[in-house]
Amino acid sequence: QSQLVDSGGGLVQPGGSLRLSCAASSGFTLDGYAVGWFRQAPGKEREGVSWINSSGRDTHYADSVRGRFTISRDFDKGTAYLQMNNLKPEDTGTYYCARERVVRGSSYYAGFTFGAWGQGTQVTVSS
Repeated sequence: QSQLVDSGGGLVQPGGSLRLSCAASSGFTLDGYAVGWFRQAPGKEREGVSWINSSGRDTHYADSVRGRFTISRDFDKGTAYLQMNNLKPEDTGTYYCARERVVRGSSYYAGFTFGAWGQGTQVTVSS
């Protein structure tokens, strides 16, 4: 059972927008931890897309999405978001939210180790 619940994916035309959401399952929390988004395209390895630190003051983006994607978090709702604008066909893939956690099999990305995952939400950019 996934510790995080990610949602918001769908089919969108090039140039369109989607907002992905990430919430913690019962008994789990995002509070106090960095939250990241990863994606995996068919036939490719999973790659880091963005993270936001525990305070929400610092963010990081992959070069391929910088200027188009915005990561944020709502502390009242205990939720993190990835706003994706000007989507391109190469953005197609399964997107996973992740929480900072050091366990066996964790993934390191740009300064943080992510070890708790959502089930993934499919994003397809196609005309």
